[in-house]
Amino acid sequence: MDLYEYQARDLFEKYEVPVLAGIVADTPEEVKAAAEKIGGVVVVKAQVKTGGRGKAGGVKVAKTPDEAYEAAKAILGLDIKGHVVKRVMVAQGANIDREFYFSVLLDRANRSYLSLCSVEGGMEIEQLAVEKPEALARVEVDPLTGIDKTKAVEIAKAANFPEELVEKVSDVFVKLFDVYKGEDATLVEVNPLVLTGEGDVIALDGKVSLDDNGSEVRHPEHEELEDKGAADPLEAKAKASGLNYVKLDGEVGIIGNGAGLVMSTLDVTAYAGENHGGVKPANFLDIGGGANAQVMASGLDVILGDPQVKSVFVNVFGGITSCVAVAEGIVKALEILGDAATKPLVVRLDGNQVEEGRAILAAANHPLVTLAAGMDEGADKAAELANA
Repeated sequence: MDLYEYQARDLFEKYEVPVLAGIVADTPEEVKAAAEKIGGVVVVKAQVKTGGRGKAGGVKVAKTPDEAYEAAKAILGLDIKGHVVKRVMVAQGANIDREFYFSVLLDRANRSYLSLCSVEGGMEIEQLAVEKPEALARVEVDPLTGIDKTKAVEIAKAANFPEELVEKVSDVFVKLFDVYKGEDATLVEVNPLVLTGEGDVIALDGKVSLDDNGSEVRHPEHEELEDKGAADPLEAKAKASGLNYVKLDGEVGIIGNGAGLVMSTLDVTAYAGENHGGVKPANFLDIGGGANAQVMASGLDVILGDPQVKSVFVNVFGGITSCVAVAEGIVKALEILGDAATKPLVVRLDGNQVEEGRAILAAANHPLVTLAAGMDEGADKAAELANA
């Protein structure tokens, strides 16, 4: 789960990472009141989960509460890369002397943690990595020991921080790692981490991604951080049913068991769509191993709730769950959905008890169901039906 900047700031404050005052506001009137409370120069910052806010006009400096009010009027409702701004943070202005970059993230390839650090902050890190890779230090972090004072000093020196700043920034690095480890994060990023004219090191911006796996048990408080109003309603509905669903921009609904098979199905369907008007997969939906009637019904209910979907491709390989159970699940799911099931389904079964499973679907003879012998055939038929 990606957090908004104001949520990251609050977590930083919880772990004693130095931050400036910040107040969240939803209206220009609230922004003006926040600016009056903070006093002095403030920065009105759009709260969206995407980059490029500044270039899009989503960050404005205000010297007075009235200027903050006008800034909020300009920012609220702004569309930034498809994200509509519904909330802003009014942040205390800073007397910036220098800008740095720091992050710690999960390094899946090496089954470790990785810290990225640079004395050249403020710009997009991807841009820095391409244009000046030598300016970006990469330091592996052992998950068992983390970032203690010694490791933090190593990171600071690897990034070529001036000797007089190593002590200050390393203290902040340790606290930022405390956020990472303490909150089960997969990313903690500060860009920029600034040195003020007064000599303080402050996290001026923050990005945090939390690991959803097991958070219900380890961090039940994380549920409060989820912006349910911003979530896609279909994704929220799928999550409530325990389904792994991601909405895409296409016309062919996809249901499969196992992430690898579903990903392959997306590719094959997209390729088949090139021959049928350019139709594309409408979603990723992994029903896992328990493809019983209720799971299948929940999956179909979510997919059929997407008005863009014109057909559905069910691609299941029977392993632990046999094709008989899957076929019975599909038949019962269509009975459960009744009149709500209106889109054609193409079903491809393979694996454990495949012949028996196909026989069950053939005997049911449901007018919406078409059987396919293979994945390519099924994808082609589903794409054809979506383009009909």
